Amino acid sequence: MLRFLTRRVLGAIVILLAITAVTYFLFFVLPSDPARLACGKNCSNPDVVKAIHHRMGLDLPVYQQYWDYIRGIFVGRHMPDGQNCPAPCFGFSFVNDQPIWPTLTDRYPTTLSLAVGGSAAFLVIGVGLGMLSAWQQGKTFDRVASSISLVGNSVQIYFIGPLAIALFADNLGWLDHGHDPTWSSDPTGSFSGLVLPCLVMSVIFWSNYSRQTRSLMVEQLAEDHIRTARAKGMSSRYVFFRYALRGAAASIITIFGIDLGSVFGGAIITEATFGLHGLGTLAVNAVLGLDLPMEMAVMIFSASAIVIFNILVDTAYAIIDPRIRLS
Repeated sequence: MLRFLTRRVLGAIVILLAITAVTYFLFFVLPSDPARLACGKNCSNPDVVKAIHHRMGLDLPVYQQYWDYIRGIFVGRHMPDGQNCPAPCFGFSFVNDQPIWPTLTDRYPTTLSLAVGGSAAFLVIGVGLGMLSAWQQGKTFDRVASSISLVGNSVQIYFIGPLAIALFADNLGWLDHGHDPTWSSDPTGSFSGLVLPCLVMSVIFWSNYSRQTRSLMVEQLAEDHIRTARAKGMSSRYVFFRYALRGAAASIITIFGIDLGSVFGGAIITEATFGLHGLGTLAVNAVLGLDLPMEMAVMIFSASAIVIFNILVDTAYAIIDPRIRLS
């Protein structure tokens, strides 16, 4: 197991280095001049632009700039203008000239809460419906659940979100409209404020997981070892949960690992729909404000989170299927 995890971690480090390199060169080497962006749209004084170049360290060789950036993430940086940026240092925002890291840590709990809560919702609902459909294969429940899954897979968050707010929050008053979580001071209020956003976000995912789980379970139930277990006198319920579900679980985890990027993307769209302040709105505002350091930091931070979660998914996969550790 240790060898398996070591390979995954080393692979993740290589991927993150590649992501940071591509992101850095896209933002700081392409024709757009970060110094002019930092100076503002009406900046025309070349001396001011030159001073900003020096303050941002853009007058150094590109490889030196990249090394300073990577090194600053781990040990901090002393900027050319004398500012101190403690680790992890992603630089300073073009908009307010403040360190970027505190802003990321302030916004990330909202995105993470949506991603975790939405994932829990669509896994429970989707896998549960898929299992019940496989158990009731060919019966009325199976046909109704399959139809609902097809409808759910056709809708989008920005369409169903306002409808859910109007129905469950405004008219029925069952759920909160949705607000940013403050887990340390108000865990109950944070939970209630995320229920509706997480459920809305989960719709487009659980409909797919319902169909996938049903297909996997039906396939497992047709395997030879399942028929052998039944021939030995084992109950249908025991065979269903002990053998068929375990056989399908590995594939479900694999699909979830592939969908992690989409989960974070869904969380970002949900933030915009419910007016939440997470990494999604932060990235949009950074793009609109041409705040390159903030855009780059959000991309690297989000990519790192996805890679870390993929390692956790791979670990869970290896625990369920020990053969994976040998691959």
